[in-house]
Amino acid sequence: MLKFLFMILFMMPICFLKKSFWTVQNFLFILMFMFIYLVSYNNFNYNISYFLGVDLISYGLILLSIWICALMLMSSEVVFKFNNYVNYFLFLILFLLLMLMLTFSSMNLFLFYVFFESSLIPTLFLILGWGYQPERLQAGVYLLFYTLLASLPLLMSIFYILNNTLTMNIFMLMNYSFYYYFFYFTMIFAFLVKMPMFLVHLWLPKAHVEAPVSGSMILAGVLLKLGGYGLIRVFPFLMLMGLNFNYVFVSISLVGGFLISLVCLRQMDMKALIAYSSVAHMGIVLSGLLTLTYWGLSGAYTLMIAHGLCSSGLFSLANMTYERVGSRSLMINKGLLNFMPSLSLWWFLLCSGNMAAPPTLNLLGEISLLNSIVSWSLYSIIFLSLLSFFGAAYSLFLYSFSQQGKIYSALYSFSMNYNREFLILFLHWFPLNLLILNSDICLLWL
Repeated sequence: MLKFLFMILFMMPICFLKKSFWTVQNFLFILMFMFIYLVSYNNFNYNISYFLGVDLISYGLILLSIWICALMLMSSEVVFKFNNYVNYFLFLILFLLLMLMLTFSSMNLFLFYVFFESSLIPTLFLILGWGYQPERLQAGVYLLFYTLLASLPLLMSIFYILNNTLTMNIFMLMNYSFYYYFFYFTMIFAFLVKMPMFLVHLWLPKAHVEAPVSGSMILAGVLLKLGGYGLIRVFPFLMLMGLNFNYVFVSISLVGGFLISLVCLRQMDMKALIAYSSVAHMGIVLSGLLTLTYWGLSGAYTLMIAHGLCSSGLFSLANMTYERVGSRSLMINKGLLNFMPSLSLWWFLLCSGNMAAPPTLNLLGEISLLNSIVSWSLYSIIFLSLLSFFGAAYSLFLYSFSQQGKIYSALYSFSMNYNREFLILFLHWFPLNLLILNSDICLLWL
């Protein structure tokens, strides 16, 4: 693992050279393909070096992080074109990638916490420095305080574990089982806020709407997955408590996912709609994960990766129309089929991915999550069916409302796209539909 971290560290000085934007981006793709060769179909840690090691869950999420970071640079050409502090921008993205890789590959619980919190800093700077509206200050404060307030109890719990077990190694801790109500709540609350669970999700739509395209892509693509990853890591020693109390959070997530789906149908801001749909998707991931079944675990992992690609693709699409039309309102972005016909297919493909149509990876994840949640309780089928139905409804609403209808009278021209933009969309969509052919890596790895 150390060799990849050093590669990112040594890329950081390159950021401050002139005209280094595409160089760094190409290096990220090289890093990505070097990392692909490491895949191993087992549940044990490999590539262990000091406190770093990768198992299959970490492997998939690190791969996703590098991929999304490379695509973020491709989407942010505006920063490069107008020379909007481009060197600092590159540095921030590399720093964020470094923190994410360290978070996902950390085998020490305390260091996992440190890197988990450190990934917040570059995200905050991305929103505050390159965001679009003045409201980004409020969005940044929301992001910071929601996450930090929930994380302090987690730090105390980690020290409590150290005090009692004298180890911080996540795999050593699997031999223990704790049974304290307060401890259980403090351990998982930080991850629930990061997911985000309904009721503590308010920071997410704000942060998404105000962030630049790169900020939205990394938030939707990877940072929401930190919560799910953390839960997968801490539940082995919270199993007894989980069996008693998880029903509370599963209920909140299912009902909340349905309510958020209704909120999506009322949105007029494209970015806000995609952001709220992320909350609905993470609600179903959280419910599946908290059933503590094997179906739920693999389904949550599959849907986290699928949602990372799909949601990130939708944000970059919304940004492409925003750069040309100058507005994110669905009232103005009507009839895009006339204005940007070449993007219409991509809108269709990614919206159908968002509603879990075959042959996307989203479908595989949702099917196994449905299995796990229905086997956990038959009553949950009510809200699951509503969630799935309205999930399809808001995806179709986004597609049909933006592509069809009478074109806004101020848009009297016709806009072509760059090859770069088609490549970004292809690189989001292709792995999403290709991974279904190798789905055993997501489902049969224990």
